[in-house]
Amino acid sequence: MAYDKFTILKSTAVPLPIENVDTDQIIPARFLKATTREGFGDNLFRDWRYNNDNTTKQDFVLNNPIYTGKILVGGKNFGSGSSREHAAWAIYDYGFRCVVSSFFADIFKGNALNIGILPVTVTPEFLDKIFKAIEANPATELEINLPEQTITILATGDKESFVINGYKKHNMTHGFDDIDYLQAMNEEIKNFAAASAY
Repeated sequence: MAYDKFTILKSTAVPLPIENVDTDQIIPARFLKATTREGFGDNLFRDWRYNNDNTTKQDFVLNNPIYTGKILVGGKNFGSGSSREHAAWAIYDYGFRCVVSSFFADIFKGNALNIGILPVTVTPEFLDKIFKAIEANPATELEINLPEQTITILATGDKESFVINGYKKHNMTHGFDDIDYLQAMNEEIKNFAAASAY
């Protein structure tokens, strides 16, 4: 499989209430030399996480040990800018399996879905509820239910539905990328080709 199957994820979340987070902030261009997906998590939000002398910036959320989890909650317009796939790779390699925002750049959203990160789009009002819940208690858990397409703040019971393309939903619940999807249909393709032969 290309990545882990995604069905129901219950996790604490890391809040990043910054709007217009672009792909160069997610993974700066100087770290795009590798061609495999591994290792990019070390440089996720590099310029926000580290000073020029490579010491950590203590006021950045990823350097704050009270915030942990497999869910990243971002501000509006997450993943804008260049189309680099490495931004999604960095988020996945760091350990996030879901990003929540009130709006995603289309190319980033597609890149995330292709490698097993679920981008969950919520209303601005629900996003604000999430940020407030995490601020009140960093141990707040969210439940992302992909089969039912819902996101729930478990402490309050607040719930909202989200939309996902049916093909991408199928692939994520099976852990498939596009190639895996075709390979899973190998017998059907062979049978169709045989039946269609003259």
